[in-house]
Amino acid sequence: MLWFGMIIIGLTGGLGAGKTTIARLFQDCGAHIIDADLLAREVVKPGKIAWKDIHAHFGDGVLQPDKSLNRQALARIVFQDPQQLKILQDMLHPRIAREQTRQMKTISKSSPSAVIIYDAALLLEAGAHHRMNHVIVVKADRATQIARVCRRDGLTKTEALRRMRQQMPLRQKLQFADTVLDGAWPRSRLRPVVQSLYRTYQQEARQRNRP
Repeated sequence: MLWFGMIIIGLTGGLGAGKTTIARLFQDCGAHIIDADLLAREVVKPGKIAWKDIHAHFGDGVLQPDKSLNRQALARIVFQDPQQLKILQDMLHPRIAREQTRQMKTISKSSPSAVIIYDAALLLEAGAHHRMNHVIVVKADRATQIARVCRRDGLTKTEALRRMRQQMPLRQKLQFADTVLDGAWPRSRLRPVVQSLYRTYQQEARQRNRP
C-alpha cells in the first residue's frame, strides 16, 4: 500500500550497520521517523494480543516480575532456534504493520507531503518493503558491525554473530535497494549525502501533491 502524497522510505540494514544514525540524520532534515523496534515494544505491552500470544507459546520464563516482556530472555530462545524466531516474527509483524499504518495516518493529517523514514531491521524479511516508495539499505564491514553490537547490547562476539546470521544476508538485501549507504562512514561524510536524498524525496512528495 503506497500513500498518496507522502513518500515512505524503508530504511534497513544488518545489526550494527548504522541505520539508527542515518535515521537521525534524516530527522535532522525534517523527515518523520517511524521506528519498527519502538512499534514492537508497543504491541507487546502486557495485556495486548501479541503479549498474550508470546506468553502462551513461550511461557512465564519470558516475563519480568511485573509481567512485562523480558526481551533478553526471549532473545536467548529465538536466536538459538530459527523455527522459534519465525514463530515470534509471525506473531509480531502483522501487528507492527497495523501500528505503522496508524502512525502514518496521523502524520498524513498534519503533513500530507511528509517524507517518512520507516526504520526497520527486518523490513525485507517481513515483506514491508512492498509498502515503501523507496528502500535504503545500510551496510558496514563485519568488524564494525560486531564491535557496535557487542558494545551496544553487551553481547559476546559469538552471540553477535549468531544474531547477525539470523538476518537476511547483505547480498540479498542489496537486490531490493534503491540506495545503498555505508554506515561505517563518519557523520560528517554521511550528513551531506542524507541531506541530498532528503531534498530529492521532498521534491517527489511535493510533485505527488500537485493538482
